[in-house]
Amino acid sequence: MPWNTTRVRTVLRTDLPASITVFLVAVPLCVGVSVASGAPAELGLVTGIVGGLVAGALPGSSLQVSGPAAGLTVLVHAAVTTHGLPALGVIVLVAGLLQILLGLLRLGRWFRAVSSAVVEGMLGGIGIVLIASQAYVLLARKSHGKALPDLAGLPAAAARAVTTAAGGASLAIGAGVIAVLVLWKRAPRRLAVVPGPLVAVVLAAAAVRLLQLPVPTVGVGGLLGALQPPGAEQFGLLGRVEIWGTVLAFALIASAESLFSASAVDHMHAGPRTSYNRELIAQGVGNTACGALGALPMTAVIVRSAANVQAGARTKASRVLHGLWLLLFTLALPGLLELIPLAALAGLLVHAGAKLVAPRERLRLWRADRSEALVLLATTVGIVVTNLLEGVLIGLVAALAKTAWDVTHIRLHVEQTPDATVVRVHGNATFLKLPALVDRLEEVSPTGPVELDLSGLTHLDSACRQALTAWAEQHRRRGLSVTVTPVGAAPELAPLS
Repeated sequence: MPWNTTRVRTVLRTDLPASITVFLVAVPLCVGVSVASGAPAELGLVTGIVGGLVAGALPGSSLQVSGPAAGLTVLVHAAVTTHGLPALGVIVLVAGLLQILLGLLRLGRWFRAVSSAVVEGMLGGIGIVLIASQAYVLLARKSHGKALPDLAGLPAAAARAVTTAAGGASLAIGAGVIAVLVLWKRAPRRLAVVPGPLVAVVLAAAAVRLLQLPVPTVGVGGLLGALQPPGAEQFGLLGRVEIWGTVLAFALIASAESLFSASAVDHMHAGPRTSYNRELIAQGVGNTACGALGALPMTAVIVRSAANVQAGARTKASRVLHGLWLLLFTLALPGLLELIPLAALAGLLVHAGAKLVAPRERLRLWRADRSEALVLLATTVGIVVTNLLEGVLIGLVAALAKTAWDVTHIRLHVEQTPDATVVRVHGNATFLKLPALVDRLEEVSPTGPVELDLSGLTHLDSACRQALTAWAEQHRRRGLSVTVTPVGAAPELAPLS
């Protein structure tokens, strides 16, 4: 669309105010995700800047906003712990190139074919791991680094923390941030215009400063000092097989999260729909740039995207401008970051983790579809017990097993009277259900004419067809009249009669 007077007015009237709102939401989240990932605070802001200025300017989705996401925190922290912070850049860079390749191959829409239960289970597992690790920051304690030990040791850590001045103050600050975030939804409309995360962090910083509480704050070393572009030594790590597992996990999980976010954002507005392949390329270009700078990986972030839509954004100008405001803030006012308590950021992420877990939504799913809920549970437990990639693989296996069960589900209903017997078969008759089908047929002992109704079948394979044919012929040899209603979806199977 060419720039004209009308479009400029639209940007100034709607997108400019929306960009400021998104910027205010993004600052504390960028910093919080970066610190929780084991990286300098500035790197999260760099990723937010790239998400706005680079990915935000590219075609794909018009209103969703990209940056560092809580959903990748667990994966990034594991990568930093295992391979070191200098290796992060090359991992993110290659993952970005892989995303571009997937987009060029037009595989963007295939990510939507992943079971929603697996995706929701992945988010739930990430949420639990995030809560478990950040709870120790709230308590001014050091976590164990793994979800199960963290969860098991949490009660003892809480009991010890409340007996110390630092632990008690840190817990109070974090609990205060969570309370503000929960209650801010009920604030009057005039106040609700200001983002809740910003209010919570500002109040926490003011409390620590005014009351001189013994709570650690964010350390800042300068933007240029934080950047760690990968060099020859880091690219040499690509010769190690285990690095490629991390690269693949980054690429696939970041892509899935971004494209599912795009689908959700499309339901929030009436503007142009997302082009999934182009959006995947845009995410890949953004991650390639992040990797070249040694920053965190980025995805589309639903919190910032929702704030963008709700603030009235109409074009991609809002997300590009939000990246510009992040850049100016990082260059001009980095010292403000040193006022932010770590406990406040932990409170933000515990709240974000709770939203990822979403217990009410999980309970609704259990009541509506227990098989889907079991797939979700398998994914979540798999992530907590093992790790993110293995947990997702466990969820995919569970989803395939559920699909196999659904596809092979078969029901046999018998109506029997002294004068006639009607056997109706519904569902999918495949060899996997052959033993159950034969057992059920052998229980039927007709004494008069028999009707075998197969019109309720959606699929009939050769193994089950032979079993049904043999059963019908058996009763014909006994002198009974047997008629067959063929499979409605496959008339060519009529010779069974």
